[in-house]
Amino acid sequence: MITPDYVRRMAAYNAWQNRQMDRAMAGLSLEALEADRAAFWGSILGTANHLLWGDQIWMARFGVGAAPDVKLADSPRMHPTHATWSAERFRMDGRITLWAEKLRAVDLTGRMRWYSGAMEQEVSRPVGALVVHFFNHQTHHRGQIHAMLTAAGAQAPQSDLFAMPETG
Repeated sequence: MITPDYVRRMAAYNAWQNRQMDRAMAGLSLEALEADRAAFWGSILGTANHLLWGDQIWMARFGVGAAPDVKLADSPRMHPTHATWSAERFRMDGRITLWAEKLRAVDLTGRMRWYSGAMEQEVSRPVGALVVHFFNHQTHHRGQIHAMLTAAGAQAPQSDLFAMPETG
């Protein structure tokens, strides 16, 4: 379904997008970042926190690092400031990049089984499809953040994959 090269490309895209998003968020006050913007996770910072939470939970499922110590419902409040979120986002993007660099084709085969708190049941899915979901989840929530940043008057990031600087 997917290759290690695809995963590496998506990991680079993820890090590039998050660096841009971080810069845009840095230009806003904490009040603007926390303002309820009628998004599913409420605010810019709440959605950014949820996205980080999702990355942590999936990386733990993929065997890289620990799962977050907060529940899904509490994910928007995981990091109370832009600075604390930014530091953890930087670390997570490094973890994702290192994972992607070490990935082999065989690592993307087979099935993964886990208990889904969101679905409240045991789930089994193809690993490749879950990795695609992992990156799709990031893109989905960054799209929401992009819209909220624009509404807040910030310069929203360039999000087109083809516009990403070449990495090699």
